[in-house]
Amino acid sequence: MSAAEQEPDADKRSYVQDVDSGRRVLGNEASALLALAQSLGDEFVEALDTLSNITGRVVVTGMGKSGHIGNKIAASLASTGTPAIFVHPAEASHGDLGMITKGDAIFALSNSGETAELADLVAYATRFSIPVIAVTGRADSTLARAARVALVYPVADEACPMGLAPTTSTTMMLGLGDAIAVALLERKGFSQDDFHVFHPGGKLGKQLLQVGDLMHGGAALPLVTADASLQSMIVIMTEKSFGCACVVDDDGKLLGVFTDGDLRRAFANPDLGAKARDVMTTGAKTVTAATLAVDALRIMNENIITTLFAVEEERPVGILHIHDCLRAGIA
Repeated sequence: MSAAEQEPDADKRSYVQDVDSGRRVLGNEASALLALAQSLGDEFVEALDTLSNITGRVVVTGMGKSGHIGNKIAASLASTGTPAIFVHPAEASHGDLGMITKGDAIFALSNSGETAELADLVAYATRFSIPVIAVTGRADSTLARAARVALVYPVADEACPMGLAPTTSTTMMLGLGDAIAVALLERKGFSQDDFHVFHPGGKLGKQLLQVGDLMHGGAALPLVTADASLQSMIVIMTEKSFGCACVVDDDGKLLGVFTDGDLRRAFANPDLGAKARDVMTTGAKTVTAATLAVDALRIMNENIITTLFAVEEERPVGILHIHDCLRAGIA
C-alpha cells in the first residue's frame, strides 16, 4: 500500500485524536468545576462578608496566568456593582502599592500559594490591616496562612498531559471569581437598570435601553382633545411629524389614537367638522417609560404599527417612533 493510500486513515486518526483531546480537557475542567461547587461553604460566605463590608475597592492580583484570570475577575466585579481594580504584584513592589488604601480588600490568586512576587503586597496588607482573600490550590501555603480568608479549590490534575500548563487550576480560579461576583451582585440587589449604567455601549447597552431613553415628550407630543376637529388633528399630525395624534380627555388621560390609517378611512366620507372621538381608534397599544426599547420594538412589529405612546397613570408622557429604535441601533 502506497503512502498516498494510507493518508486518509492517518487523517481520520488525527481527527479522532484531536477531538478526544479537546473532550478530555473540557471533561477534566468540568469535573473540577463541579467539585469546586460542592466544596463551597463557610469560607465562601466569609469572603463575601469581607468584600461586602469594605469601604474601598477589591484589589485583584496575581502573577502569570493567574494575573490574566485576575484581570477578568476585576472587570467582572466592577461591571456588576463591586468597585475593583487589578494591581500587578511585580509593579506593586515598585510603587503601585500606593494604589491600595486601608479601605480596600486584596483578592490574591496563586495556584501554589508561594508566588514570590506577592510577598511585598501581602506584607503591605498585613502592615495596614488590609484584609486578604486568597484563592489557591494549597491550604498549607504561605499565601493561605497569611490570608484572612483562604478559598482553597479542590486538588485536580491540570488538563495538560504533562501536568504543567495552568489549565484546570485557572478554570477553577475563573469560576470562583465569577461565583464571588454574582453572589455579591445578588446581595446588593443589583438590577437591570444598574447593569445598564455600567454597560451603556455596544450591543448589550443597546438591548438595555429603555423607552424613556429614546422617547419624545413635552411639547413634541401630538395631543388633541376628544372634541378636536378632523381638520385640527391633521394640523397637529403635520406639525409633530409622527403620523398620528393622541386623543385625551379633560384630565389628560388617553382615550385613543388617530393614525394615518384612520385619516384615510375618514376621507372615504370626508367631514372636516368630525370630532376626534368619532374617528379615533380605541384600545391603543401603550408602554411605560421603563419598558425596554427592544420590547417596544417587538410590540410595534407584532402589531404592524410605527409609534407607541408611553403612559403614566393613563396619561401620555412620551411617544416612541420605530425610527427612534433604528437610529439607536436596536433591531
